[in-house]
Amino acid sequence: DTVPFALWSAAHHLDSLTDALWTTAEGLGDVDTTCAITGGVVAARTGLAGVPKEWLARREPLPAWVAEAAAEEPSQNGS
Repeated sequence: DTVPFALWSAAHHLDSLTDALWTTAEGLGDVDTTCAITGGVVAARTGLAGVPKEWLARREPLPAWVAEAAAEEPSQNGS
C-alpha cells in the first residue's frame, strides 16, 4: 500500500511539493516512508525551485555540489 499511495499522492500534486507532502502525511500509515517517496518524485519534477524558501532557510547547509547541480538543472520548458 505504501508505494501506490505515495505515487498517487505525487501524481496529484506534481507541481507543489508542499501540497504533495501534506496530502501524503494526512494519509497516515508509514508517513516518513510515504513522504520520502512522494517528495522524491515531486522534487524530481520541480527541482530545488519547488522547495519552499522557508524550508530552505531552516535546513542544514548542503554540500557545494548541490548548488552546482541546481545551477546545471535544465529549465522546465525543455530548453
